[in-house]
Amino acid sequence: MLGSIAPEQLMQEIAHQHLFNQFWLSVFFVIPMVLVARAVVAGTRYSAILIIVVFGLAMGYLMVATGVSEPGLSDFPMLGMVAQTTIVALTATFFVGGQELRRIFLGEEVLQDQSVSYATEQVFLGTGRTQVIFIARAFLMLLGIGAGTAVILDTVPDTSLGRYYPLIAYMGLVIAVILIDYKATIANTRTYLHKGVAEIIAIMAVLGAGYLIAVWVSPLIALPQIFFVMLIAAGVGALLYRWEHGPAVRCLLFAGIPVVLAANFIIGGSRIGEAFALSGMDAVMAYGFFGQVFWMFGGIALLVFFGRTAATWNLGPGMAGALSHAGLTGACTAGDLGETASRRAPIMINIPFFGHIFVFSILAVSMEQGRLLMVPSVIVAVLGLGLTLYALRNLASARGDDAREVKALMQFSFGWQLTAVFGGLLLLAVANMSVANAMMATSSAMSHFGLFAAIQGGMAGPESQALIAFIFAMPFLVHPLVFFMFGRAMENDGQMPRLAVYVLALIGAAGVGVSMVLSLGAA
Repeated sequence: MLGSIAPEQLMQEIAHQHLFNQFWLSVFFVIPMVLVARAVVAGTRYSAILIIVVFGLAMGYLMVATGVSEPGLSDFPMLGMVAQTTIVALTATFFVGGQELRRIFLGEEVLQDQSVSYATEQVFLGTGRTQVIFIARAFLMLLGIGAGTAVILDTVPDTSLGRYYPLIAYMGLVIAVILIDYKATIANTRTYLHKGVAEIIAIMAVLGAGYLIAVWVSPLIALPQIFFVMLIAAGVGALLYRWEHGPAVRCLLFAGIPVVLAANFIIGGSRIGEAFALSGMDAVMAYGFFGQVFWMFGGIALLVFFGRTAATWNLGPGMAGALSHAGLTGACTAGDLGETASRRAPIMINIPFFGHIFVFSILAVSMEQGRLLMVPSVIVAVLGLGLTLYALRNLASARGDDAREVKALMQFSFGWQLTAVFGGLLLLAVANMSVANAMMATSSAMSHFGLFAAIQGGMAGPESQALIAFIFAMPFLVHPLVFFMFGRAMENDGQMPRLAVYVLALIGAAGVGVSMVLSLGAA
């Protein structure tokens, strides 16, 4: 029977099957992982992100160890597509952050959104009916928007799936638009669907504009696409501060980051053996691990001791913004740390992105020269430290006033981010670590979405681009400790244990010192 089929026809049929196999395999890898992670933490105050870390790294490692694939999982390009859509998930968060900034700075009052009431019956342990729909829709929307934007901008990669990008975009977006939970109570279904379509078009337009501006200004300064996407999305959010969210923004806020991280950690886990074999990676991973402990709990220690607050609704959003922290951002926006933290987090993660003009401009020139620009880095680090101290004084005097707390946390997020990024880069430069490795280590130590997305885009070279998924994932092993502490705080009426925070900050500082010694030994 097979002998009667022409070779060209046979290859075409295999290619068609490959497309749908990739789709269902990606669905099988990602969506069940998110659901299982939510089931594991059901009934607790802990975030599903920490379970996604462990399961994702383990799955990626086993896929290589058992011979199913090779490091990087090049046999699963659609999984790679999902992993590359970090910027899509963040665009929705930037938009909401812009809305919140407008409301706070101008004192705008907006009535509570009552356009949708979710169906809360549990389909899986820890996940309600509407939430399951959100997770599935987020997966499809990330694929559809990622593929559609690539087709429009003519940036389709040269992979086995490249020719199918228009079809992937069509399938993802059409199914995502009509995938609505019919048991949810919606005030006006037609308006709700129209809002979803408008939000998808707006997100693609923002991504396209950010890319074109980045290309346009690249001869002057090598700022990544995500910087301009943040500015545009936050600006649109400030203009449309009364916009009641449609299905696109709702699902990306709830499930966008967990879905993206699940795909990234699977790919990162596949590179575990490869990364450990490379010279100098032990220092990068050591700094990523202990730097995460130091910058996270060091920042919390400052907020507790000098800012006089141990409340999770301050500490969670403050540190999510200060470190552009992927895990805490996901935990806050998903509501794991309470409604106040969920409302404040989109504001905080927007603020430090204004400092990215320093981060990316200095790092771009540093990459060209092959060494860190010391004088500008010292200046920015000192400015960041000064702003941090100013913010702590304002937070201590806020005395529970919501507007004053938010403004102080915005100042802290900006100041501590500059301190952590450039303070860390300066420490690593003193330890003779290369600029590319220092960028990976810094992104890893802070779980910094901006640097991660920039390195994913090739800013630090092809080797760093290949390794960043694993290097970025490793410090997420600290996240069980981070979320354990926040979980204990939530069980203690939202108050963080103070002594434990101080001890962990000291352990992190000692570990950073060890990583510098390792880097000096490898130089």
